[in-house]
Amino acid sequence: MRIRLPNHLLVILGWLCIALGALGVVLPLLPTTPFVILALLAFSKSSPKYHQMLLANRWLGPVLQQWESQSTVARSIKYKAMLMVVITFSISIYMLAHNSLLQLMLVVLACVVLSIIWRLKE
Repeated sequence: MRIRLPNHLLVILGWLCIALGALGVVLPLLPTTPFVILALLAFSKSSPKYHQMLLANRWLGPVLQQWESQSTVARSIKYKAMLMVVITFSISIYMLAHNSLLQLMLVVLACVVLSIIWRLKE
């Protein structure tokens, strides 16, 4: 059973995903890519204008176009994403030097995120 959302709700969902993706750029525990892909999907169903805006974006556009047409990610993008995960999680782990349990949780979460990125089709 498919649920059909009204266009205005999909547009709101798309912009919410863009906002969360933007936060994900600076917050290590919030992933940017899934939110941007979800926004692309929401806009593709509701607003050709915003959908095209995302595809034409100079930073995200090429990656999103490849994802939309082939459901793949370039190997170089995967490596960059993995590097960013390692850097941001390392900073977070360093900042939590006083709490071993939180550090362990971050290590596990980083491993999960890295494995998801690694398994994306190229």
